[in-house]
Amino acid sequence: MTTKKVAIKKTKPGKKATNGAVTKKNVAAPKLLVSKTKSNTSNSSAITKSISPLRSAIVQETTQRPVSAQISTFKVGDKVVYPAQGVGVIQSIEARKIGTFEQRFYKINILENGATIMVPVGQVETVGLRRVIDTKTIEKVYDILRDRKITVDTQTWNRRYREYTQKLKTGSLFEIAKVIRDLSVLKLDKELSFGERKMLDAAEGLLVKEISIAKARTEDQIKKEIQGICHA
Repeated sequence: MTTKKVAIKKTKPGKKATNGAVTKKNVAAPKLLVSKTKSNTSNSSAITKSISPLRSAIVQETTQRPVSAQISTFKVGDKVVYPAQGVGVIQSIEARKIGTFEQRFYKINILENGATIMVPVGQVETVGLRRVIDTKTIEKVYDILRDRKITVDTQTWNRRYREYTQKLKTGSLFEIAKVIRDLSVLKLDKELSFGERKMLDAAEGLLVKEISIAKARTEDQIKKEIQGICHA
């Protein structure tokens, strides 16, 4: 018996060939998909290899470029305010290597007590470092001091102390002014305790120092001005 070889023509999936055989569906598709996958993988690998040197170059340039080539919010000689410490002067901008990275710092000398503080250039907003206020803002601060339509908190001093401490730590002159106003109003009704007087002095010191610099006047003049508003 003679065996004949039957040639099967390629047809669309699901249709019968001319010899009556049924073709399999999507026979060629898997090969094409695999081919694409291999191609994509190869391309992805090639792209990754081409990006890696570029990424390394960027990191190296960012961490090793000189201080003069990096952008700073402040410059040497600027007067700035550090929360709870008061006004300071930026003495220098220094680069220090931490591990494998180089980081820049503002070296600040606090005018009130002579302390030196190092603030990372990239964490200015997080720390709350800011410029000295302008004259328009001073008037808003004075409006807070003049406000007497407040209810004096009758909670224990320990709780008030924690609340006032948090206000001072914000570095906001508005919050500092509220501490001065509240304690000044409380002082009209009773004698302040040692802790309350100390808190009032600290708040006034922060306010007087910054406003005297902003208005280019002596601290004594500003102190009298503030006390005149609080006792009016």
